[in-house]
Amino acid sequence: MPNKEMMQDIQNQNDLYLLVDEFYKKLLADNSISYIFTDVVKIKIEEHLPILVTFWSQAILGTGGYTKNLTQIHLDINTKEQLTPELFKIWLNHFYNTVDENFKGQKAEQIKTQALSIATVMQIKIAQQNTN
Repeated sequence: MPNKEMMQDIQNQNDLYLLVDEFYKKLLADNSISYIFTDVVKIKIEEHLPILVTFWSQAILGTGGYTKNLTQIHLDINTKEQLTPELFKIWLNHFYNTVDENFKGQKAEQIKTQALSIATVMQIKIAQQNTN
């Protein structure tokens, strides 16, 4: 683990790649959530990571290039396997920990805030979908 005093903020796409790579290692090692990625979505991680980097790069560095409908992707997953509030809590916890273990600064805080906001919106949309 890097020394907290020496840690840099998120500055570029290489930093974001490190972040999402480490984050997915945590998710896939956690049996309480890994099945979503391995069994339900059957994610191909080497294809998925660059897409995530593009998404976060657009969100945090303003680079553009992400064209998928993030909400719809998760609504589609929810029809196969319910994405519960507990799963979002686990996801966020791993995300925060990965950021805090690797980065420190304004962008690091911004990406955590954005992750919380995305998780919140997703849960609202999923709750609406579940009641329809």
